[in-house]
Amino acid sequence: MTETGGFEMNFSIVPANHTHRNALADLMQFYIYDFSEFLGFDVEENGQYSPYPLDEYFEEGNRQFAYVIKREEKYAGFVLVRLIEDVGVRHYSIAEFFVLKKYRREGIGKAVAADIFSRHKGPWEVHQIENNKGAQIFWKRAIDEYTKGRFEELVEDGKTIQTFVS
Repeated sequence: MTETGGFEMNFSIVPANHTHRNALADLMQFYIYDFSEFLGFDVEENGQYSPYPLDEYFEEGNRQFAYVIKREEKYAGFVLVRLIEDVGVRHYSIAEFFVLKKYRREGIGKAVAADIFSRHKGPWEVHQIENNKGAQIFWKRAIDEYTKGRFEELVEDGKTIQTFVS
C-alpha cells in the first residue's frame, strides 16, 4: 500500500513470473490498442494485435524485468523495464508502461514509476514518441517529482527523452 497526494492507494507492484504471463499478454492487447492511435497498428485475422515478444522477460538471468500492477488484487496494469548495456554505456529504460483507463488520474502511474525507479538504482533514460503528448506530459511530471527537478530532457529522432539517476 502506498500513500501519495494525501490519500492512500491500495495497489501493489508484483515482479511478474510465469503465473502472470497470460494476464500480461492479455493486458498487452489493451496497451497496443491504446498505442494504435499513435502508430496505426491493425488487428490480425484473429481479431487480436500481433503478440508482443514477452519471452525474454521470463528468461532466467536476463536484463529485462516485468511487473504487474494490482489494485485490490485485480490487474491494473504493467511495467516492462530493460537494462541496456551498449559500448560501455549502461542505463535502465522503461520499455512499456500501462495503467488501465479505469485506474488513471488517481496518482497510481506516478507512484508506480517512482517505485520502479527506486527498485532499479542507476542511470535512466525514458523515451516517448513525438506524437504521444499525453505520455510526454506524464513522464516529465513523474520524473520531475521523483528527481526533484534533477533530470535532463531532449528531443532526438522524433522522441522526447528524459535522463536522470535514481
